[in-house]
Amino acid sequence: MKLEINRTEFLKAWQMAEHSSNVKSAMNAVSGILVNAGDAVTLEATDFKTAIRCTASGVRTVEPGSAVLPVRLLGDFLKKIQSDTAALEVVQERGTLTAGRNKMRFSTFPVSEFPSIPRSDSASELADALAADLMRAINEGSVASSTPVDFPKYLGTCLVKVQGDLMSVVSTDSKRLSISKCPCEAKAEREMMLPIPALKELNRLAALGNPESRVQILNDGSTAWFRLEGVEFSIRCVESAFPNYERILTSDVLTTLRVHKDDILPALERLDIIARNTPAHLVVLRLSPGGELQMTAKAPDFGTAFEVLNASIDGDPLRVGFNLTYLQDGVRALRGGEVTVEFNGEEGQTRVLQEDSDSFLYMLMPARIAPQDLLEAEEDAAAEQDRQA
Repeated sequence: MKLEINRTEFLKAWQMAEHSSNVKSAMNAVSGILVNAGDAVTLEATDFKTAIRCTASGVRTVEPGSAVLPVRLLGDFLKKIQSDTAALEVVQERGTLTAGRNKMRFSTFPVSEFPSIPRSDSASELADALAADLMRAINEGSVASSTPVDFPKYLGTCLVKVQGDLMSVVSTDSKRLSISKCPCEAKAEREMMLPIPALKELNRLAALGNPESRVQILNDGSTAWFRLEGVEFSIRCVESAFPNYERILTSDVLTTLRVHKDDILPALERLDIIARNTPAHLVVLRLSPGGELQMTAKAPDFGTAFEVLNASIDGDPLRVGFNLTYLQDGVRALRGGEVTVEFNGEEGQTRVLQEDSDSFLYMLMPARIAPQDLLEAEEDAAAEQDRQA
């Protein structure tokens, strides 16, 4: 195999493929990228959970062939050479990369040891969606995910559900829930559970292309394929049952808060300086209808923090506590300038909603407030000072 390479263009495809290789695998060929050179040059990589096949641009086949190239070694060299063009030749599992006056020789892996990547030829088309819509749904829908663990298996996954003309992406860690919906052209109705690291890699690939392009989604029951421009990315489905989240959602609302995102997010970040020093990572909110939003954090060995914000508050007065990180995650995920939060009492579900849209819902449960977490005297004194100022 012999190739003439435009380094900048070829690196775009190489960097797509290298994230799906498994450099820690004891199977050497899996820590490489399979290059098939013919009329077109394609790159393949897999870590057994995901796989990618993409077409490389900026490369011309001088002599056709196939080779499994080492990811780190060749990738690092391509990124660091200064020449815009290079020549790559592989003969009997020995490779040579020449760029100007620079030359590197290296060993390749046997092509026969590279695993067969799942192909979508027998898969049925599930849906297609705008790349920008799919990326948004994955970003929002994965907000409530947890660090991947072995059990229960739904932790570390997203439920991707196609129904009607909508695709839903849902995640939960049992303490919170996020649901994001985007329009799609559905060919069938199906649910599949996909690992979040793989979905984030899909988002990275989609971000490298045109956000206005369409993504075709296929499924054969055990694997999902996503076809982008010049790229086919496959994800192995997780075999487990996702919680019936629709059954637990309620629509009861006792108190509603509307506040500017640019006001509450910096306030939460300041409160976090104190709250991060406590095991509960607690922030306490006091809502006074027709009044203002007061937020406090307390760490006995470090100090206290108190914030007062102008806000629109309707319904019952309320004092409620939350894990501050969970609350921040929901606020950060919102698009637009206003945050709407619906509370159902001190122990009921709290919903963070997208302004003027039902495409995103973030639900979290309140945390228990202990007497030592309260700063009522300090809150009242600070509020009185603010009113007099």
